Amino acid sequence: MREPTLRQLRTFLSVIEQGSVTEAARALGLTQPAASQQLRELERITGVRLLERAGGQALPTPAGQALLEPARRAQAAAEDALAATAPHRNGETALVRIGTGATACIFFLPAVLAEARKAMPGLQVTVTIGNTAGLVPRLIAGELDLGLLTLPAEPARGLSVTPLLDDSFLALLPEAMAKGRKHITPPELAALPLIAFEAGSHTRALGDAWFRAAGLAPAPAMALGSVEAIKPLVGAGLGAALLPAMALRPPPPGTRALALKPALSRQIGYVLRREKIVDRGLRLVLKALEKAAR
Repeated sequence: MREPTLRQLRTFLSVIEQGSVTEAARALGLTQPAASQQLRELERITGVRLLERAGGQALPTPAGQALLEPARRAQAAAEDALAATAPHRNGETALVRIGTGATACIFFLPAVLAEARKAMPGLQVTVTIGNTAGLVPRLIAGELDLGLLTLPAEPARGLSVTPLLDDSFLALLPEAMAKGRKHITPPELAALPLIAFEAGSHTRALGDAWFRAAGLAPAPAMALGSVEAIKPLVGAGLGAALLPAMALRPPPPGTRALALKPALSRQIGYVLRREKIVDRGLRLVLKALEKAAR
């Protein structure tokens, strides 16, 4: 079943307001035959007469009177739709949905978003926290606009990956365990109680691979899902941890951050769908990311 169009409803309302089809057509910038055609089509769709003449003026029939309020609501909704999208057309606002890890969200992203918001005060951002494996499918599905992820992201058709920066890993030790060391090796770190990231995270996998390359597979004394939960436990003297350097500027009180020997780092980059439309808001976020990574 066909439904009335906004143009037909607008013509109907104009006839009621102006009192004639001729005046309504003039007000709408239409020819009189075009306005009459709109009204005939509207009556055909609704199946009822909507207008009648009395005293030389077009008046609504009872069916037309019933249509007045729905028609006005439809016109108001169309005006609201234009008003809601106007800031986006004018480049005044945008929504960017970002997926990233907790560490990058806490220690890297705030300065990036502050930079982007300076250029677009109306920028709206939502941030979803997760690991690379969980966020990539949401990017592919269009639920996220941008991924700020530990690389390599799982190769997927339709995604573009842009490396941004290398983030070194450091060993965070309680002062009492550091014992004047400047660096630490896998056997030395494995000999200490370890506070690790939870299994399944990309960060945990990198750490496990670093130990495995030395022929080691130490079992953590504790495993947690957040770098901010791990740091106070190290500060309390409960063990040592392998953490990204961006989370240790500076190390918390009562701890020391030691270089790893051999070194270990992770690469962070941003991931987009190849067909993603890069509007002004997203473009400003990408520009701020690249600036912060320099």
